[in-house]
Amino acid sequence: MKTFNLLPPSPTPSAAQLRHALQTNRDQTLTQLYQHTFPMVRHHVLQHGGTAQDAKDVFHDALVVFYEKAVGGTLELTASASTYVVAVARNLWRREQGRRQRCHYADLDEEHLQLPDQVTPATVDPAAEVSVLEYVERLGEKCKSILLSFYYFQQPLEQIADTHQYRNVRSATVQKFKCLERLRNSVRNVLAENFSDF
Repeated sequence: MKTFNLLPPSPTPSAAQLRHALQTNRDQTLTQLYQHTFPMVRHHVLQHGGTAQDAKDVFHDALVVFYEKAVGGTLELTASASTYVVAVARNLWRREQGRRQRCHYADLDEEHLQLPDQVTPATVDPAAEVSVLEYVERLGEKCKSILLSFYYFQQPLEQIADTHQYRNVRSATVQKFKCLERLRNSVRNVLAENFSDF
């Protein structure tokens, strides 16, 4: 099967050329970008303490940023599209590593690591005990369904896109990302309120 290179032939295509390529044949253009760029992102993430799944997540997030800017007309390129996506992915991975370090508890001393022999119900604030599923419920039916389908039932994004009547897998990926960010933000806000005294 003969394939055509839909990415513009110039070494650094303009944002307008990329936008046109994405609008005329999005799937093939993104596939070519994926094939050329993902190995570089995976290598960077693996070399900096991440996993293959971390690399996929970071790459998809970077691709969403690239796609939204390219189609929205706000993309400014000074290098190739793959260089841009790699740079965004590196920044996202750096940010994720910082977030993980802030949540890392390895620096706690022995006194903090020891659990009490018995926890009495009086020491636990029932209002603070909210499960992740309760946060998911608060997101609404659409987000709840997408997140549970993907993370709990491990359905492929193609199936989720069909079930929720998205035009394509990319739309389902973007919506999953937005729902996940809403969930993270709501959990962070509650944790910040409940643990601000510590």
